[in-house]
Amino acid sequence: MSLLAPAISSGQPAIGQAIERVEDFRLLRGKGKYIDDLSLPDQLYAVMVRSNVAHGIIQRIDASAALALPGVHAVLTADDIGQPVPTIPVRLFGIPEYLPFQQPVIAQGKVRYVGEPIAVVIADSVALGEDALELIEVDIESLPPVADITTSCADEALLFEAHGSNKAHYFKASKGDADAAFATADYTRREQFYVHRHTGVTMELRGVLAHWDANAGHMTVWGAHKVPFANRRILANAMGLAEEAVDMIEGDSGGSYGVKGEFFPEDFLVPYAAKLMNRPMKWTEDRREHLLAISHARDFSCDIEIACNRDGRVLAMRGEVWANIGAYMRTAAVISPRNAGQFLSGPYKVENLHIDVAMQVSNKSPSGTYRGPGRYEADFFRERLFDLAAKDLGLDPVEFRRRNLVPESDMPYPLPNTLPVPNPTALDSGAYEILLDRGLAEAKWYEKQHLQGKLIDGRYHGLAVSCFIEGGAAGPKEGARIVIEADGIASIYVGSSGVGQGAETILGQIAADALDIPYEQVRVFLGSTTYVKEGWGSYHSRSTVMGGSAILDTAEQLKLKIREAAAKRFNCAPEEVELARGVAAARDGRQLSLAELADQQLSAEGSFSNHRHTYAYGTHVAHVAVDPRTGHVEVVDYTAIEDAGRVINPLTLHGQSIGSIVQGLGGTLLEHLVYDEHGQMLSASFADYLMPLATDYPNINSISIGLRPSPFNPLGAKGAGEGGTIPVGGIIANAVANALADFGVEPKELPLSPPRVWAMIQAAREKHQAG
Repeated sequence: MSLLAPAISSGQPAIGQAIERVEDFRLLRGKGKYIDDLSLPDQLYAVMVRSNVAHGIIQRIDASAALALPGVHAVLTADDIGQPVPTIPVRLFGIPEYLPFQQPVIAQGKVRYVGEPIAVVIADSVALGEDALELIEVDIESLPPVADITTSCADEALLFEAHGSNKAHYFKASKGDADAAFATADYTRREQFYVHRHTGVTMELRGVLAHWDANAGHMTVWGAHKVPFANRRILANAMGLAEEAVDMIEGDSGGSYGVKGEFFPEDFLVPYAAKLMNRPMKWTEDRREHLLAISHARDFSCDIEIACNRDGRVLAMRGEVWANIGAYMRTAAVISPRNAGQFLSGPYKVENLHIDVAMQVSNKSPSGTYRGPGRYEADFFRERLFDLAAKDLGLDPVEFRRRNLVPESDMPYPLPNTLPVPNPTALDSGAYEILLDRGLAEAKWYEKQHLQGKLIDGRYHGLAVSCFIEGGAAGPKEGARIVIEADGIASIYVGSSGVGQGAETILGQIAADALDIPYEQVRVFLGSTTYVKEGWGSYHSRSTVMGGSAILDTAEQLKLKIREAAAKRFNCAPEEVELARGVAAARDGRQLSLAELADQQLSAEGSFSNHRHTYAYGTHVAHVAVDPRTGHVEVVDYTAIEDAGRVINPLTLHGQSIGSIVQGLGGTLLEHLVYDEHGQMLSASFADYLMPLATDYPNINSISIGLRPSPFNPLGAKGAGEGGTIPVGGIIANAVANALADFGVEPKELPLSPPRVWAMIQAAREKHQAG
């Protein structure tokens, strides 16, 4: 919540202005309210007891010594929860076939990953709870671990014996007849690629504060993010409560990136403990817990083929993708696997495609969504294959891409459909070739071509280009409510969540213009279930399009009420009242401010429904220098250009793009969740899990434009929070390959960490010497 400060001149539209984020004034002064800032009188603390075995049968949990400690109130296990133990449902694209793989809120009988909750200590303090945790005796009979995709596919050890396989389910993405196209193609190539496991690492860790009002039969939960309404529904069902008996309160968020804000075991266990003990209950994770137990991402392997004509026009793509989804299917488990198949063709005109995607379980933390889910992986697979094909065909990689981009005349252009959960979608609008040329010009591509593969001061230089699309604006709906307060301020309540993306600022701009009132006269409230009747939250780059369009609908209803209220005062017809800059005026010159009309209790609630996605698009150009002695890859220059449709705020959009690119670079070059063959994580701290610093990538040039508005929403805007990440893996791998072309290095695995790059160089040298 914040009062928007005046930032634009009077009478100037707010949309399109580079207004600084209004949230920052509060947050940078330490005035934010995060979950760890909140406490309630008489509260207790929950500490999670987690499995230290990746795969095994729980034989015994003895908490007697822990319970003997003064100040320890309870130790809860599956036996205390009761039967059946609730499970976490698949929130998006769920079908009955996923039910056997849903995670129980606490381990029951069997553990399937290191970090899985097996008990909850309730104590007077966190320190006391951690002391008690050390006294709990847990006996787990180890089973053979399924630690990687190869072991998972072998099915020698099974996570879910009744299913008979570690292949939990599948997706099929298809369009046209790929097999027929391959049968007549002039050129084909088949390759295997791998994207390693990493995840979104938020500044603020997860936390839950729950209060049970026994008299009212009402549960209030603080710490909600991303999808509070969906999580309210899940919690209410799990606890046997009516939805209206649960409130999810969203505070400030230290990041989400698609990871934080989904429903985790702790989101049930803490409210359950609060109700059981009839006292407020609080839990916050530490960094080790976060890396062990948060939803992981990526970890995809593929075996794919491309078929082309001699002139480099892509006829078809086909193959298999294996998604290592971890131990269970949680709320957003199916999004990345589905996207990896459906969006493999990206911005290119591929009329024939068939991709089978297997969702394989393993003894790792369950996977979910992370910025650009499935699309980052698909872009790496496709863009590497494109560069390899262009080289084989003797074509310039830029020209290869240009020949295959979807032309504007083909818009809307249908993408492959998916089964077993159909999700038909089409590229909405775009001038892809224009942005390709603009990106090349901004990066001085042709002026730099003499650097390609050149050794300068002990480092080899390489350049690469990549085109991409970014899906956004997921439906089905979003809700908004506007209330005119006594002081004339318009309070805007939206079902979209604030997860650090600047939604308060952006939605305030939309509301100010929609109501035709000064920007400083708007106040925005986000996410909490107490604000609107229903909401869908912030994921899939949807908050601006869906929340903003809901504001437009609500504003139209409210303006009608304002005219009616003013008409009664003026004794005229509503259509004779003019609204401008927060003033209602009659034709004879009489005026009333919104504050003067506030006693009429002016408010309205509206929504926006839409099932047609938006597709931002663009081009990235990378220039790297590789040290063959160490394998270190320096990003010398990085240029990105993206068309986000109608741009609401160029400043926040620019910030989203830069941050997204840096996350992509971190995932491509640094971050790696490493497990050993026993399913033990080896990188559960910042000593081993390397995060990008502000100084690592200083030369990023990001340009955001509004060239082609989306025809699918009244704003014309497109979701644009993830596009910066999507092409990074593919473009950096291609740039490294071009730098090391003389060595014959062809990266097919991420991350491109110094040890891996150095190992590729050494292998190439040994192969050359042996030849």
